[in-house]
Amino acid sequence: MITLQDCQARDTSDPLRGFRDHFTIPDGVIYLDGNSLGVMPKAAVARAAEVVTQEWGQGLIGSWNSAGWFNLPQRLGNQIAPLIGAGADEVVVTDTTSINLYKVLAAALSIAAQDSPQRRVVLSERSNFPTDLYIAEGLCRERGYTLQLVEPEDIGNSLTPEVAVLMLTHVNYRTGAMHDMGAVTATAQVAGALSIWDLAHSAGAVPVDLHAADADFSIGCGYKYLNGGPGAPAFVWAHPRHANRFWQPLSGWWGHAAPFAFTPDYQPTAGIQRYLCGTQPIVSLSLLECGLDVFSKALAVGGMAALRVKSLALTDLFMALVQQRCAGFELGVATPPAHAQRGSQVSLTRDRSADGQSSAFAIVQALIARGVIGDYRAGDGASHKDILRFGFTPLYIGFEDVWNAVEQLRQVLESGEWKEPRFNAKHAVT
Repeated sequence: MITLQDCQARDTSDPLRGFRDHFTIPDGVIYLDGNSLGVMPKAAVARAAEVVTQEWGQGLIGSWNSAGWFNLPQRLGNQIAPLIGAGADEVVVTDTTSINLYKVLAAALSIAAQDSPQRRVVLSERSNFPTDLYIAEGLCRERGYTLQLVEPEDIGNSLTPEVAVLMLTHVNYRTGAMHDMGAVTATAQVAGALSIWDLAHSAGAVPVDLHAADADFSIGCGYKYLNGGPGAPAFVWAHPRHANRFWQPLSGWWGHAAPFAFTPDYQPTAGIQRYLCGTQPIVSLSLLECGLDVFSKALAVGGMAALRVKSLALTDLFMALVQQRCAGFELGVATPPAHAQRGSQVSLTRDRSADGQSSAFAIVQALIARGVIGDYRAGDGASHKDILRFGFTPLYIGFEDVWNAVEQLRQVLESGEWKEPRFNAKHAVT
């Protein structure tokens, strides 16, 4: 039987406990939605003021040099690199996850068209994040490829000689299920397909080693576990063997070999910097740097391995407490129990009623009203099981937080307050 005192004792001995002090979390809030939007680093307020009032306000255009604005995408990329198993100067921070996916998928299709023109299929899983599928659908339509969607367990058997590119998200956004990147990439390589990995729900949450997996391309998000702020710029990585083979399709001046020569023809720069496009969003990049600075400190305290140990301990605890304290309330668990198969979230399930109403949505809203912030995802396809989704960011979530979150969930379920009309009106979905 797990007790509150057990959880408090685990917090006392947690080597990462002090990192919570780097973040602003409102009083009375247990924030379990960092897998959608990370919390604000305390340094962000002063940094935003510095960029706006000093670097922009006083330094003006000179700050491109004096404040280091020009090299910010590369500098931040080098901070992200050790989190994802990339090398120095192999990552840049720029644009959005969707735009970066467009760039790398276009490059991968160009490589495939040159090396294996008979391959005309992009393979992904049906439950991949929709915007990834939308980007792929558009590119396939434009270039005459077919987008094939399969269930996760069918990926290996679907890697036929027709597949040019395998495009997957490492950790599933709905369930938290995690692919074995190394094994899946190896299978794709044997089949002759290139691999693209979306790390939106991985970077900063689970250890990733792109080089060890021998992946081909990767993109990821800056505003979830990396705590870069709403709409923070994303990142992009290309294996060095591919980086110089093709132009990426958004051939803007920031990726030019000599951007200030202002020649009318485009000559891409070498390496990952060619994946830059237009003038960079300096304020947003600077705020992301605040989140990455915390990770740089955390890497000195056991690295990503220490973060992963705590992440698994938090999610193990949450699942155990839900089973212990919320039994009998018709909650299932969509997240795999095996450590190697899950990211840093737990997705509970709840069946929809016969008339199609979602109690999961109402339960999440009732929890939010109590200060426990999670989110809701509707059942996909023919599934009648909706998702109550909870993300566990090891830098600022503690074990007592987990106890208190489950206690609030128990009270919501036991009281039946989620049945109140105010929690069932879907005027907003978090």
